[in-house]
Amino acid sequence: MKEYARYYRDVIRGDKIPTCRGTTLGRFKTCNLEACMSELILPKVTVILRGYETKQVLSVVEQLVGTKVNSIEVASNSPHVAESITAAKKEFGADVHVGAGTVTTVERAKAAIAAGAEFMLSPIMFSDEIFAEAKAAGVITVPSAFSPSEIQLMIDKGADIVKVFPAGQLGPDYIKAVQAPLGKLPLMVVGGVNANNVQSYFDKGATYAGIGSGIFDPADIEECNSANLAASIKNLEDKVNW
Repeated sequence: MKEYARYYRDVIRGDKIPTCRGTTLGRFKTCNLEACMSELILPKVTVILRGYETKQVLSVVEQLVGTKVNSIEVASNSPHVAESITAAKKEFGADVHVGAGTVTTVERAKAAIAAGAEFMLSPIMFSDEIFAEAKAAGVITVPSAFSPSEIQLMIDKGADIVKVFPAGQLGPDYIKAVQAPLGKLPLMVVGGVNANNVQSYFDKGATYAGIGSGIFDPADIEECNSANLAASIKNLEDKVNW
C-alpha cells in the first residue's frame, strides 16, 4: 500500500524505479519509469459526495461497482463521515476506492485514516503535518493548488496528485498551459467540472477529475434511486475517453 501511494513521488523526484499498480484493486506489478508515468493510482474520475447520510452514500457506492467510475470521496464536513467511509470500505472496498475529502486539518486527516480512507483530498494545500500522517499510513495525498507555484510546492512536498481547484474558474486551457513549463504532472481537476465538460479537461492534459453535483441529480441520491443513479454513471462513462 505504501509503495502504491508513493510511486508518483518517486517518479517525479527521480529517486528510484518504484513499484506501482493500476486501477485494478490489489494488483501490484513492477514497472519502469516510463510505464509508471502512464499508470493511474486512482481511476480517472472520482465521485465527490458532500452532506449525505451513510445510507445515501452507500447507495451511490453500490452503483459504482463494476464501472469505470469506481472511486468515491466522502467530504469530511458530511454527517457521520467516518461511519460512511468505514461502511463503504467494508461493503465495497474490494471494488471501489474510498477516500475522504475536505481534509483541511491534521485532526481530520487522522480521523480519515482511522476510518480507513485510501486517499485524502482538500480544497487547500496540505500542511507538513498532514503529509506526515498520510505518509506514515500509506494514504494517497491529493492537496489542492491554484497557481503554478502552489502546484509545484505541493509536488515538492510529496503530493501524489495535485487537485487544481476551482478548475472551472480557470478552464481546460490552464491545465495545458501550466504543464508547458513544469512538465507532465498528476493533476486532478475539481470544481465546475461535470459530465459534459470533463473530457475537455482530459484533452488538455488533466490526469484525473473529481465531480460532485455534475454527475447526479441530488434528489436521486437523497431518495437512493438506484436506477437513476446507475443511468447517471452510464451517462458519464459514455462521455469520457477512458
